[in-house]
Amino acid sequence: MSTWDAKPILAGIPLPVMLIDDSHRIFMTNPSLLELFGYDPGGMNAVTLLRQAPVLAAMDTALRDITPATARFLFNGLSGEVSYQFKASPLEEGGRVVGAVLSFEDRSQAEESETIRRDFVANISHELRTPLTALTGFIETLRTSARDDPDARERFLGIMENEAMRMNRMVTDLLSLSRVQADERVRPRERANVSAVLRSVIATLEGKLKDANVTVDAKGIEGSAEILGDQDQLTQLFLNLIENAIKYGGPDRTITVELSEIDRDHTLRTPAYRIDVKDQGEGIDVLHLPRLTERFYRVDDHRSREMGGTGLGLSIVKHIVNRHRGRLKINSEQGVGSVFSTILPRA
Repeated sequence: MSTWDAKPILAGIPLPVMLIDDSHRIFMTNPSLLELFGYDPGGMNAVTLLRQAPVLAAMDTALRDITPATARFLFNGLSGEVSYQFKASPLEEGGRVVGAVLSFEDRSQAEESETIRRDFVANISHELRTPLTALTGFIETLRTSARDDPDARERFLGIMENEAMRMNRMVTDLLSLSRVQADERVRPRERANVSAVLRSVIATLEGKLKDANVTVDAKGIEGSAEILGDQDQLTQLFLNLIENAIKYGGPDRTITVELSEIDRDHTLRTPAYRIDVKDQGEGIDVLHLPRLTERFYRVDDHRSREMGGTGLGLSIVKHIVNRHRGRLKINSEQGVGSVFSTILPRA
């Protein structure tokens, strides 16, 4: 195949591709490769350009053994380290090897998905093992030593009920998280009134607020604040945030829920509404803030479990905010309290 014939073919390949001769000199590239490296490496020696032992070994296998070979290539770009599957295929002409075709397939997203999957399986196994172990132990006790002890039986049944309810909440949250993630790439098209959602959520939580002796200072939620949104998901979002404020803000305190307008949010680059949910709790160490929206991440594992937390609430919040093309901002000061701010683009 002549050089003239190969150029339009390479240009139509979406993967970054380069052709090298039998002395490792790069004699042809495609636009995707130029985009990857940020410049045209044509004329350079591929060994000098790539400089990773597994990649060089795969390249030599293609040239020397006339056999396709693959390797993992790590590229440090502006967005961080990206993993590529590097493939070297021998290029033959007239019955002899004259070079090789080198291609790069981005595998970072697949590797990240696999890591998330492994972590998720490990986390959910750990989360379910504790209540299941407790239930098994109490059942065994009720069958033996506590069989004729009504006080112990009543106490153990209460604990078993709490553990079963926690597992039920976890399954419910997992299903919610799955649904939210499935819809995350599809932006809502219906109009939703954030003010009305907030009023409804506060009314729904009236019983919990009364039990905890917590009051809500609501500001700016009287009128209308329309966005393109899923009303059910917005309700779930603010239920999670305000319930967290009730749990971790402490009794006999005040929660502030404030809705305000932003003429133009610099990050979203559009007019937006900002909803602040502020508690008067102990606050959160700044070291924990970047990880709060991770699945199953808890600042105080024991305390969270005692309060019935599943470690999934803020992860659900994050995905709902992402679906609505908004952003979540968390500020906290120990001894003062925390503010969870949701910024959503206006309709």
